[in-house]
Formats: sequence, structure tokens, C-alpha cells
Amino acid sequence: MSKSMTLNVRVSGTLGDFVAANIGHDGAYENVSEYVRDLIRRDMERADREAFDRLKAELTQAFAAPESSYRSLDADTVIRRNARRGE
Repeated sequence: MSKSMTLNVRVSGTLGDFVAANIGHDGAYENVSEYVRDLIRRDMERADREAFDRLKAELTQAFAAPESSYRSLDADTVIRRNARRGE
């Protein structure tokens, strides 16, 4: 289980007004912490969705390639190629 983290964030002006409008009796959230946690969860979902969309696009392109463009590779070749990409 990951450990808890405390964040201190100061917002003012338009940002502060916007947060205040979303908190309390008239807002969608009971408190600022709940609001920030929801924003972080939504950002995580966005990042996951973008990563999935990139993978999907790469796979779509790969599967659309003509059969003649494929070549057989052994495991050692793939490992060496991937090691070079990480440099």
C-alpha cells in the first residue's frame, strides 16, 4: 500500500473563486481535499486513456501493414533493438 501524502496548495483570484464555487452546500464536493482527489483521479484516467490510444494507434498501423513488410526476428535481436531504444 502506498503511503499518504500531504499537499499544500495556494490558489487565489479566479482559481480560488472557482474552487470555492465547487465546495460546500452549493458545490459538487464537500471539501477541497475531496475536490483535489477527484481532479487527480480524472487526470490519471486521462493519462491512461492517452496511453491506450497511442498503443491502439500503433497496433492499428502495424496490423494494417502488408504481409510483405513483416520479417522474422529472434529474441536476441529484439532485446538488442529495445536496449538501443532505451539509450
